[in-house]
Amino acid sequence: MQRAVASKALPRARVVFSGIQPTGVPHLGNYVGALRQWLRLQHQEKPDTKLIYSIVDLHAITVPQNPERLRRHKREALAALLAIGIDPDRCTLFYQSSVGPGALGAHVDSLLHGIRRLPIEDDAVEAPDAQQKLSLSPSSHIEDQPVSSRLKLGLFAYPVLQAADVLVHRATHVPVGHDQAQHLEFARECATNFNHAYGPCLVQPETMIPPVHRIMSLTDPTSKMSKSHKSERSRILITDTPDEIRAKISSALTDSHAGISYDMATRPGISNLLDILSIFDAQQRTPAELANAYSQTHPREFKGMVADSVTQGLHGIRSRFLELLDSDSTYLDYVEAQGARKARENAEETMELVRSAVGL
Repeated sequence: MQRAVASKALPRARVVFSGIQPTGVPHLGNYVGALRQWLRLQHQEKPDTKLIYSIVDLHAITVPQNPERLRRHKREALAALLAIGIDPDRCTLFYQSSVGPGALGAHVDSLLHGIRRLPIEDDAVEAPDAQQKLSLSPSSHIEDQPVSSRLKLGLFAYPVLQAADVLVHRATHVPVGHDQAQHLEFARECATNFNHAYGPCLVQPETMIPPVHRIMSLTDPTSKMSKSHKSERSRILITDTPDEIRAKISSALTDSHAGISYDMATRPGISNLLDILSIFDAQQRTPAELANAYSQTHPREFKGMVADSVTQGLHGIRSRFLELLDSDSTYLDYVEAQGARKARENAEETMELVRSAVGL
């Protein structure tokens, strides 16, 4: 019986799964870290590769959310994916909450791990995700009353839900950033433990890490670009106007040194702008190569070059995004419904194996 299960469990082709949280319009860091790779995979992968991309709204509610704002952010995230060029006929696009089997998968995963095996720090509030979601400082402690009152089980257990998302779609490859690699390792452990206990039903996914530097805040280049930062000038949204892009880059924190050089330790602001410029460089030069090419350029002039490059690189995204949101909203609903149907069918195949294996 286990041999029959295994033959069904192993996918015949590659399955790529990834997700993005619905925090509104993605910023440049989201685009570089995930979305651009999704787009590249759409063009580079073989036709029989399944590309499954989820807007993970269940992860979003690990902290309290305004319902109307969450609904708006989900639609904005979906519109943004379509605006950058994700093809719903090639890729499966859906809201995480539309696929029910993930809940059972998460429950099964949770039964296979002790709490100390979860990929969180000894002091849970030291985890970067917790700090960002709860707006905590790095020095926060779980014993602090304001901190403990805001911690919920869902925030601790979300790696289990994340693992279930990956495993229920039998993903063979998962694009993740460097800071999420430990969570995928947890998903691999879940698959190993389940297969050891019940037979080879689940697939161990491989990590796909984009070969780019993460994009840092424009106002604090020692911190990652983030939606949680209070200053809107800290980030470039992929739907910003050319004037907004120019203003944000013009005011980006740099330094008083002359010329351009790449050194994240001593010149984080200029180095971050070089990273951004390299993203859209037609010659595909590295940040260090760009620094050599423009070493004698005045920082003010250099900022103008970066702004022009970003504006050109994001050209057309804003207009497509606004058109998708302003036009008949049934198109977004149609795209999500079709994606959710395909995702449910794919997940249900896995859950049939899981239910049979565990005796449900």
